[in-house]
Amino acid sequence: MTDRNSSGIQAYPSREVHLGALEIARALPIRRRRMVGPWCFFDRFGPVSFGEERPMDVPPHPHIGLQTVTWLLEGEVRHDDSLGYEAVVRPGGVNVMTAGRGIAHAERTPVENSGRLSGVQLWAALPDADRETDPGFESLAETPAVVQAGGIIRVFSGTLAGATSPARHYSAILGADVTVHPGAALSFDLQPEYEHALFLLEGDCAFEHQPVEAGMLVDLGRDRTSASFTSRGGGRVLLIGGPPFPEEILMWWNFVARTREEIAGARANWESHRHFGEVMAYPGPRLEAPDLGRLAPPNPVS
Repeated sequence: MTDRNSSGIQAYPSREVHLGALEIARALPIRRRRMVGPWCFFDRFGPVSFGEERPMDVPPHPHIGLQTVTWLLEGEVRHDDSLGYEAVVRPGGVNVMTAGRGIAHAERTPVENSGRLSGVQLWAALPDADRETDPGFESLAETPAVVQAGGIIRVFSGTLAGATSPARHYSAILGADVTVHPGAALSFDLQPEYEHALFLLEGDCAFEHQPVEAGMLVDLGRDRTSASFTSRGGGRVLLIGGPPFPEEILMWWNFVARTREEIAGARANWESHRHFGEVMAYPGPRLEAPDLGRLAPPNPVS
């Protein structure tokens, strides 16, 4: 971690975790930065090339109190859930699953694939008024893109640079993939009431002339009215944001709740095959919940 500099920027190293054979850089949550707006979880997976094996195979598991957002740079991910939805997300599109009061899903590399996988998954905490909403799922084949001379801004959540994603969210939120062309500059306005953070996805990029280091979550703070990026050889960053989340959340495994009793109840329901339903399209066994212990934070699955 670095100290916040005169520009109000602070950088935090992501931590390495594994999802089966897939290496992941986990940028949220980390010890000194639990959330950015409503975003409470951020995994960067890949890039990876593969042959007959399939790098992503996450058996059925439960969620409550959050939305999952899956955004790909390369490859394909198949989603199956306990509502019966089946969808394959590809670059340029986005999958958004609302867990609400409870849902189960599985994610895997489909049989027909490109042999490449690179992307991110994020979770957004649902505000208290919407935590018990009915679960749901959206798969968008395309998200809006803003083309400027210096690059491309793809908006998968919220609004940026005049483009608004049609994906439904329950809090003010921002999720965007920003590509900066080689030797170019790109700038756009920000909402000053939001807190923002960014993560380098590939290539090289500088934010307001400060290089963005690989593997670091760069916290931009609040009160910024604009953002400017440059790149020598071409780069791509993920930009997330939203107003500071007004509620304290409790995250354990794949659950976002407010109390220990909610967590314990959700775990008991999953282990007893109650409440969440079954993912009928997945051919194998589902995941078992870790021991509750003292609510120590086991690594979530996505």
